[in-house]
Amino acid sequence: MQRVLITAGAGGIGMALARAFHATGARVYICDIDDVALARAAAELPGLITRNCDVGDRAAVGTLVADVLKQLGGLDVLVNNAGIGGPTKPVHELDPADWDAVLRINLTGAFDVARLAIPELIRSRGVIINMASAAGRFGYPNRSPYSSSKWALIGLTKTLAMELGEHGVRVNAIAPGAVAGERAERVFAGRAQASGRSIEEEKVLGLANQSLKELVDPADIAALAVFLASDSGKSISGQVLPIDGNLQRA
Repeated sequence: MQRVLITAGAGGIGMALARAFHATGARVYICDIDDVALARAAAELPGLITRNCDVGDRAAVGTLVADVLKQLGGLDVLVNNAGIGGPTKPVHELDPADWDAVLRINLTGAFDVARLAIPELIRSRGVIINMASAAGRFGYPNRSPYSSSKWALIGLTKTLAMELGEHGVRVNAIAPGAVAGERAERVFAGRAQASGRSIEEEKVLGLANQSLKELVDPADIAALAVFLASDSGKSISGQVLPIDGNLQRA
């Protein structure tokens, strides 16, 4: 029975991940900053362990990982899913505080959780999955903090895979494109505000460079994560797996 930690696991992709791992019989622990969503998730998935935690708070992350190891008795799978989209503005108009916030949560938060979880993952010969983005493969105009954080997260993924391979720990990144849900709607609205186009026009443009003209289903992302964490993925490490309808460029 796998022991799984998912950050930002109470909604969107995170909740899809929690459902998918829970369905395999895994013991699943999620953290999130939304208490209402955490309660809703606990009510839906029997045995789910939940905790409020902001991964941008280093002290809180330390408490989180200690509690995970206490509650689960160890750890086999870490999914670094927590992230924020940040502002939609050109670099010269960015508030530096917004830049700092995105990097603190999307990159440093993943680093802090992984750093503390790695000793236990070495013991269990476990798996780390970092939730990157198509924005980590292409430049994204007006989304510099988000894109930069995801490029860096991929660099962290590849480095960890090299460092931890000798211990049998696998580390991969999943890079979704535009995912169906509230976040995608906010992104399209932000682009529309920046461009002066309508939200519907931005949606059409957002899908123009991918072969499959559909937003990605969060359940499909979760299924990929479960595969990577399973024995079927035992030879896969250091990889970035796009799931984006064959997106060619941003």
